[in-house]
Amino acid sequence: MAGKSSVFDMIGPVMIGPSSSHTAGVVRIARAAIRVLGGIPEEANIVFYNSFARTYEGHGSDRAIIGGLMDYKTDDERIREALVLAKEKGLVYHFKSIGNSSVHHPNTIKLNLRKGEKKVEVVGESLGGGLINIAEVDGFVANFSAQLHTLIIKAQDVSGAIAFISSVIAQEKTNIATMSVSRKGKNDLACHVIEMDSGIRPITIDYLKSLPWIKELIYIPDIDL
Repeated sequence: MAGKSSVFDMIGPVMIGPSSSHTAGVVRIARAAIRVLGGIPEEANIVFYNSFARTYEGHGSDRAIIGGLMDYKTDDERIREALVLAKEKGLVYHFKSIGNSSVHHPNTIKLNLRKGEKKVEVVGESLGGGLINIAEVDGFVANFSAQLHTLIIKAQDVSGAIAFISSVIAQEKTNIATMSVSRKGKNDLACHVIEMDSGIRPITIDYLKSLPWIKELIYIPDIDL
């Protein structure tokens, strides 16, 4: 008979860890977050809320989030040693837990990441079965799954912006699956989050970035590709 299995033995062909919510979903939240940042962070401040706050060490969510921040996929066996490997790579991380937050989903993680001068804040929710929702990006409502090709556009709140961006994407012959716009106030900066069934060309991304009223554009292909 084989010896006892650890909580980080393989479960099925696509996950390392004891549960999809506490490992696969956590890895995918981190992998989405580093694409918002634009690379593997040098420093990460991580807050686990509610159910995660009580179980993140015992269920391996600590290793899963750090593994994801190093861009390991959900089936990567290096996740078992992620905390050690992060130190070897110079990734500085800090964990915090908040056990009773009525305003957050039961399985919520907030990531404050830094790479060089760039900083981002990403709030993710693990929904079960490896599914996730990126609820917020830099304080804006986002609500995207990271399963589709996603554009995050921070732009001046100008008249016709939504229609114009939609028309540009239409030229790519890709279907918009979801589109939402969040702003912090009238005529303030707006954040457009657009999920698409297929990708768009670099030339189109460069064109959108060149527009003076678009302040930042982040393109995230399906993170599982």
